[in-house]
Amino acid sequence: MFELPIVEKKEARARKPKWLRVKIPSGENFKQVRNIVNEYKLHTICQSGHCPNMGECWGEGTATFMILGNTCTRSCSFCAVKTGRPPEYDTDEPLRVAQAIQLMKVKHAVITSVNRDELKDRGASIWYDTVREVKTLSPSTTIETLIPDVRANWSALDTMISPGQEVVSHNMETVKRLYRKVRPQAKYQRSLDQIRRTKEFGKRTKSGIMVGLGETQDEVLAVMDDLLEHGCDVLTIGQYLQPTKMHIAIAEYVHPDVFKMYEEVGLERGFDFVESGPLVRSSYHAEKHVFPRRSK
Repeated sequence: MFELPIVEKKEARARKPKWLRVKIPSGENFKQVRNIVNEYKLHTICQSGHCPNMGECWGEGTATFMILGNTCTRSCSFCAVKTGRPPEYDTDEPLRVAQAIQLMKVKHAVITSVNRDELKDRGASIWYDTVREVKTLSPSTTIETLIPDVRANWSALDTMISPGQEVVSHNMETVKRLYRKVRPQAKYQRSLDQIRRTKEFGKRTKSGIMVGLGETQDEVLAVMDDLLEHGCDVLTIGQYLQPTKMHIAIAEYVHPDVFKMYEEVGLERGFDFVESGPLVRSSYHAEKHVFPRRSK
């Protein structure tokens, strides 16, 4: 297996390597997106998830909207989104999201949400209404929905993925061995089953993982094989970045050449797209993933 030296853990915590440095968000487009998000009282994973690409994406007039509030019922050790008991969801939110997307003239919209395990339908009705409102106000806009784990509530899944979005994404986040540590309230096989059912429904499927959590390269390749076996079309791979000292520590900063190797191997194995790089996140360059680029 292709191997490269990694940054020793103590050094990794002290200073990010040069390939992870990003510009401070600025510019008129960035300000416009920020103003629209604030005016329509919306949440974005860009802000709540401390995304390093926020300046680039908002500068290009795009954002990943987060529905169903900004409080998650899960307590994943990697995630910057706050956890707790969410307030009642906002039934007017779908229209406001659609109005913001229309105002921004977004060509491709990415929508995600927190987990709402306390809701019987996992928030599926709000998911359905949001996609339908976007399609009504902006019929030419393509949509990717990055949906949470529905805990095997397959009727809720059907509702979430039925209103007309072009791509449905569900992130595996990490390798099987690290699930209890990284995603304690999730199950590796259950997430794979959700992706398989989404594919069987007829949707274009996508998933993402983080590296730098202590996984091996063989384990990353095993996730690739499992995803392909369950019908995943698109894969994203990015560097885990510790949001706060309270979150799981970075085990290593993975070298860009290793990310390139993962991209090449993933394409050889059969993914239609593989976005792999230190700063890659689920919605990064998502507009490229809507349609197949080559026959399998």
